Amino acid sequence: MRILVTNDDGYHAPGLAVLEEIAAHFSDDVWVCAPSEEQSGAGHSLTLNRPVRLQKYGERRYAVTGTPTDSVMMALREVMDTPPDIILSGVNRGANLGDDITYSGTVSAAIEGALAGVRAIALSQVYSGETRGTDQEFAAAREWGPKVIRPLLDTPFAERTLVNVNFPPRPSGEVKGIRVARQGFHDYKRGTVVEGRDPRGYRYFWFGLDPIEHTLDHGTDLEAIDDGYVAVTPLQLDFTHYPTIGRLAERFGD
Repeated sequence: MRILVTNDDGYHAPGLAVLEEIAAHFSDDVWVCAPSEEQSGAGHSLTLNRPVRLQKYGERRYAVTGTPTDSVMMALREVMDTPPDIILSGVNRGANLGDDITYSGTVSAAIEGALAGVRAIALSQVYSGETRGTDQEFAAAREWGPKVIRPLLDTPFAERTLVNVNFPPRPSGEVKGIRVARQGFHDYKRGTVVEGRDPRGYRYFWFGLDPIEHTLDHGTDLEAIDDGYVAVTPLQLDFTHYPTIGRLAERFGD
């Protein structure tokens, strides 16, 4: 089995090393092609206004001076002689839950794989203040990653779909299990804009996110994480809202 590993936290991110460990459970034919620098929040963006450069760090190890989408494109079109059997993206340092997936470079790398017809899984580690920056930060992902991926390898994926996985912020031994859940939605007002002044006195703004709300819709990825489960969410790339097609057609006389 040939596996492509990528992320949005950058080639040198600790979560990428964790994902390589997870991938090694299934294959010794593992390729790495990731952004050379952190690209969190890049979404499904392409680099169009400057050249993209490819850096080789070793056998089957590459970095791209661009976005996660750039990295997958370069891997599939320039780096690999044959397509991978699966693309693993992550392990992201932080949650990719609910509507945050629309901003996520981690999920978008998997989206690019799905568009190319390659089975793709995005993996993210939710963190807490207690574990952030410690050797326990990715403990749940390291332990539960193979348990999640193994059954997915034998599960057919529908065309233009992918799977989004989030690990709860707790020691691996305290994870309650794996729960398949739908995508939830955050309270949009939870976002903050923090204003400050740089050393020259000019204003700047920093986007922040408040903690996830405690009133959670039943059956969502947000609830699964809050309950201590690994959240597994199948996603589709067809954004069409089919019930509205008929109503709009009537409006436009079609």
